[in-house]
Amino acid sequence: MADSHAIVMSGPDQGKGLSRITRCFNGRLLYACGLIALSQVNFGMDQGAFNGTQAMDAFIRKFGAPNERTGQYELETYYLSLLNSLTYIGFAFGLVTGNYISRRWGRKKCMFIMCAWAIVGAIVLLTSHTKQQMLAGRIVAYVYIGMELALVPVLQSELTPAPLGQLIQSLICRATSELEGDKSWRIPLGLFFIIPTIIACGVWFVDESPRWLLIKGREEEARASLQALRQGKFSQAQIDAELEEQKASLAMDAEKGNLKEIFSGTNLKRTLIVIGVNVFLQLTGQNFSTVYGTTFIKSIGTINPFTMNSVNIAVNITMVLVTQLLTDITGRVPLMAAGAALQTAVLFTMGGLGTVTPETTAVGTGIVAMLTVFGAGFQLGWAPLSHVVAAEIPTTRLRDATYALGSVFNIAIQFAVSFSIPYLLRDEYAGLRSKVGFIFGSTAFCAFLFSLFCIPECGGKTLEEIDELFVERVPIRKFGKTRPRHMPQQADDVKKGGESVQVEQA
Repeated sequence: MADSHAIVMSGPDQGKGLSRITRCFNGRLLYACGLIALSQVNFGMDQGAFNGTQAMDAFIRKFGAPNERTGQYELETYYLSLLNSLTYIGFAFGLVTGNYISRRWGRKKCMFIMCAWAIVGAIVLLTSHTKQQMLAGRIVAYVYIGMELALVPVLQSELTPAPLGQLIQSLICRATSELEGDKSWRIPLGLFFIIPTIIACGVWFVDESPRWLLIKGREEEARASLQALRQGKFSQAQIDAELEEQKASLAMDAEKGNLKEIFSGTNLKRTLIVIGVNVFLQLTGQNFSTVYGTTFIKSIGTINPFTMNSVNIAVNITMVLVTQLLTDITGRVPLMAAGAALQTAVLFTMGGLGTVTPETTAVGTGIVAMLTVFGAGFQLGWAPLSHVVAAEIPTTRLRDATYALGSVFNIAIQFAVSFSIPYLLRDEYAGLRSKVGFIFGSTAFCAFLFSLFCIPECGGKTLEEIDELFVERVPIRKFGKTRPRHMPQQADDVKKGGESVQVEQA
């Protein structure tokens, strides 16, 4: 009986954290991963820039209008809503085109095109003088973000968390917020040129993906690329074995599942888990904090919003690092449940503080503090772990289709939430202000229940083991303590409709 395939190629003891890098990464691989990881920083810079600039007085005077009731300039509700929701049109377009370009012309060329597009978006944003041009620039810039999501491997996201870029931009926004005139917001947006330019120049020194070269039938080039990426850290036999594993994996992937299959048998449960994870990732109010946080803090008027935004992002980065350390110890489900529970408590507290009249300085400070703790709860569980869960739950044949369906729900919910928040906050509409915490607190509580009862604990298990546990219909809450019965001696299984079909070894 053939041995089961391992997900990670055999090699030196990989360890955890920094030891994994020193044991498995040679110089070329470290350069490649580091360069690609910069795009994650650029994503964070985009979020950090617009979270801050849309609260700057100069930006508001440029693209806003006087409020008839207060006489002060503000971004009109419809415009603030569109500014932060229409971006997902560009995001969806980038997701599709990035995937197509990556498969058709290769990872390196896709990375270069992605960066060139980002520079175009930066030019449109930096030269904006009208509301329409700023909206167009936002949409164009988010095409880059969508292409990045289609291209950048999950490993890169783990090595360089996106909040790093948010911290950089938040500090820049804090420094420029007191400058006179349009330079207060043009300087942060102008920095969008830097990282795409670095990546566009450096990507030509990155080895092309061996897997893509194999897909195109260029086996010798794939062997040379893999050799360059593994040399000095793995033996020749291990490198050859990995190449053969990739070829075998591609042969199995040649028969992709269809949309109907993801709703058949035990695959239906897996599909619903992936959809649920994507939905609750957005429904717990993270856009309220990351997109509108600075604007909301400014409306309260108790603390400098730009300083507080920098503090919030620094706390978020700390929590991401804590989560990375705890995941191997506690597993994913406890962290996701704990994060959702903390978000629930904080959001209901925020909503409760919003009912206090009159709103004193102490109450306003308490509301701002709750926003900080909310971010910590989000980064403790759902922010770093939801994408991992969504990627590992589907069976191999149906992973692309299932993950794509989950992404559709993710984008749709992000659009709806981002569009709705200004109308929920502003006095001339719902006027909920911090009482919006009651809405997001309710969905966060649903996310807490979903974490406990609907997400299986898959930490420490290979994708094949996860497949078998679903096929054996192991209850969700017993996943973590159950070891597959057939893994030590099983042959390769091809999962169709959630059922196991034995395939003899050639």
